[in-house]
Amino acid sequence: MSELHRIGLLGGATWQSTATYYKLLNEAVHDRVGGASSAPVTIHSLDFGDIEPRQRAGDWAGQGRILAKAAAALEAGGVEAIALGANTLHLVADDIRATISVPFIDLIDVVAEAVAEYDTVGVLATNYTMTSDLLPKRFAASGTTVLVPEAAEREVIHNVIYDELHFGLVRDESRAAYRAAMARLVDEGAQAIVLACTELGMLVGSSDASVPVLDTTVLHCRVLTDYMIPGALA
Repeated sequence: MSELHRIGLLGGATWQSTATYYKLLNEAVHDRVGGASSAPVTIHSLDFGDIEPRQRAGDWAGQGRILAKAAAALEAGGVEAIALGANTLHLVADDIRATISVPFIDLIDVVAEAVAEYDTVGVLATNYTMTSDLLPKRFAASGTTVLVPEAAEREVIHNVIYDELHFGLVRDESRAAYRAAMARLVDEGAQAIVLACTELGMLVGSSDASVPVLDTTVLHCRVLTDYMIPGALA
């Protein structure tokens, strides 16, 4: 078999989800290639302690500069494509694209393709993502409408991500709150629920809703695995 293609992963936002990416990618490559094969991944782990205050301050330009510099370092290190293991930071994905010449495997594009079969989806994510046009604008291309929880519920969802999941904390009370939010989105017409934050799979999954649950981390890793394996995208 030809040599596997090397992926550069912009991670560390947070390291919890980066660890999940690394695990899923290695499991997928091993399952599909066999033997002693593992995923050729070069990770540039960001300091989320530098990112998070910029998010609170609304300094998206500053975050874009950090990601662009990290992406350039990955390309200089010899990766053949770059991916960003975070939904919210795709708000500044154009800064990455402007800096690199290798392909950028866009998480939001991957998810947009996955939701195209649905007329309406519910989204759980950080409040930055849920209140932006990042997903509605991209999903609209296939005619898919986005529903998000109301403001008070969005705050709870956001705080669970930043105060708990970012630190690896998984609480039954938080799972119950997420299940309730998912149920309300289904009641409002959501035909599927998108877990549009890379840590959310730690807390909820397919058994927590009455409709399909789409985990963006899982979807992204499938496409990244296809890229790594020669001929998989042919």
